[in-house]
Amino acid sequence: MNIQEYNSTAWDNQVEKGIEWSIPVSSEIIDAARHGNWSIVLTPIKSVPRRWFGDVRGKDVLCLASGGGQQAPILAAAGANVTSFDNSAKQLAQDKFVAERDNLEIKLEKGDAADLSRFAESSFDLIFHPCSNCFMPKLEPIWRECFRVLRSGGSLLVGFTKPETYIFEEEEGVLRVRYSLPYSDLDSTGEKERAEIFESGRPLEFSHTLEEQIGGQIAQGFVITGFYEDYWHDESNMFNKYMPAFIATKADKP
Repeated sequence: MNIQEYNSTAWDNQVEKGIEWSIPVSSEIIDAARHGNWSIVLTPIKSVPRRWFGDVRGKDVLCLASGGGQQAPILAAAGANVTSFDNSAKQLAQDKFVAERDNLEIKLEKGDAADLSRFAESSFDLIFHPCSNCFMPKLEPIWRECFRVLRSGGSLLVGFTKPETYIFEEEEGVLRVRYSLPYSDLDSTGEKERAEIFESGRPLEFSHTLEEQIGGQIAQGFVITGFYEDYWHDESNMFNKYMPAFIATKADKP
């Protein structure tokens, strides 16, 4: 099956359901960003340290797999020249909605994060890639393309899900080990589970090792200069009782 096409439609469905990552920010948040008061997230709770961005005014920023009317509009309001690149047309439509409502300039591009060939080498000063590569089966082409389109001295900011979160399933309020890694909704589940996934219309997910996530960035030539962990914002999530489920990294291109 074509995973990119399936997940594109699945994410359109998520927007129609009104999931939180597709709810556009308010005009008040945009106005505050215009006055220098803003924050955005790579992971569910913690705001990205402002020092990771530097001064975004006039910077060319690629928001990668980051549609939904949230991060891209805030960065545009803060003064960046923003391109929002996403696999979901409806996630991009949320960015367009905020841009038109609040008179912002955002370039909208639909496509696969593993193929940024429409952009020339050294096109961007900053790439903002929040938790989303769990919906992508391979990371190496993404890191390769990010390194190519980023300018020397630029930064790649990434949020991702820890691989160990995919080992467990919740049963009667208890986490039980069920799956081995790497996990794939297509290969790690039984026929009944896969049928339920497709019936629900949710996006397909894939775990990635820390070697693929962090080592993969380093292998392309990036230098990791920032790191933090984060939790689910939903306190009812069982994983919160044991450890943070997310990691964010800042990687610089020499």
